[in-house]
Amino acid sequence: MRLTAIVCLLTFYSFSGAAPTNMISELSAFARRISWTSWNQSNNTNFNPDVILNTLEMIRRAGYPAEAHVVTTEDGYLLTLHRIPGGNGSLPVLLQHGLLCTSADWVILGKGKALAYLLADQGYDVWLGNFRGNTYSRAHISLSPSESRFWDFSFNEMGIHDLPAMITFITNMRSQPLHTYIGHSMGTSSFYVMASERPEIARMVQMMISLAPVAFTNHMKSPVKYLVPFWRQLKVMLQYFFHDEFLPQNNFFRFFAKYGCDQNIVENEICADMIFMICGYDREQFNYTLLPVILNHDPAGASAKTLLHYVQGLQSGKFRQFDYGREKNLLMYNSSEPPNYDLANITVPIALFYGSGDRLVNIVDVKRLYRALPNVMDIYEVPWPKFNHVDFLWAKDAPKLVYERVFKLMKRKNLNNVTSMGLQRRSK
Repeated sequence: MRLTAIVCLLTFYSFSGAAPTNMISELSAFARRISWTSWNQSNNTNFNPDVILNTLEMIRRAGYPAEAHVVTTEDGYLLTLHRIPGGNGSLPVLLQHGLLCTSADWVILGKGKALAYLLADQGYDVWLGNFRGNTYSRAHISLSPSESRFWDFSFNEMGIHDLPAMITFITNMRSQPLHTYIGHSMGTSSFYVMASERPEIARMVQMMISLAPVAFTNHMKSPVKYLVPFWRQLKVMLQYFFHDEFLPQNNFFRFFAKYGCDQNIVENEICADMIFMICGYDREQFNYTLLPVILNHDPAGASAKTLLHYVQGLQSGKFRQFDYGREKNLLMYNSSEPPNYDLANITVPIALFYGSGDRLVNIVDVKRLYRALPNVMDIYEVPWPKFNHVDFLWAKDAPKLVYERVFKLMKRKNLNNVTSMGLQRRSK
């Protein structure tokens, strides 16, 4: 039996409580398969070492210098910033990952293709952030990740505390503003929070580029939307079974990446389809050989509250602070409803990049965000009909389809002449 089938069986039985009579024989066969696979992989010259490396090790293996810096937020979280240092006079750039991701996602595509490496090749001082709760930022000055209090945060706190800590650290170290902030998915949500709630920090950023921007989400097509009617039950389940943590990186996923998604074409496609189902189907742009590397780093952990905050946005159709319920809202906000983030307060020049095949970010919601932001310098639909949510990070042709335009914006050449191609080409 294939490993993927066995994993599905074990998952089913763990939730149902059933104990099949042939479980022992199946597991024995499974163990024999693992032994053979381990030997085979050790003799496989095509094995990608990035499967077992962390972000710093991946960067150094690619031939770049790499640093790690730890910054402390105002509320006590210890965040790891990774860096590919530039030379004298280089401009600082901060890349910020999305939900369940890490700094590694910006380098997975490899030398000559990954955005972080391409920026370094052009002489930028490249910083890669890690939000609280992920693999590289699971620490606090007084709280332990085993405590529920550690996980009492959402993308709101990432915008209020995490980004200010990282941006302030970089600008103080470099004695100059942050040239460009590039966010993907939740990396955009948190920036909008920061820019609307902490304008003094936003003034340290010269421009912001949003890849797959997430603010309004009520038109998404991903199966994630089906969580909305059950968000209260989901909240209880995550608290009871997972102590408010959601999908941390652990030995199971590393094991699954090593043995479950790198054996043959069928298993490879099954694993990729799990990603496509959520993010959008784009098999042509997906490099299946990178799948074990991706699953070694993602999912990288998040708080259950972050997931619930997004589910609330799906339910309400608004981009607003966390909804604690009427009684606690009155205590927290002096209002029965949580306040909206005032996007009209954001003065940073922003570029919006979106893909028409993205099941999480819909063009209708992007257009609404475009109208709400007062200083959009560019809105761009990636010219590939199936371009999905994670293609911004891992697509084979991401350098040509996305990054070339990013570089043009960053160089500020003919910035005023950049056309809003996205909405002009697509009217719906």
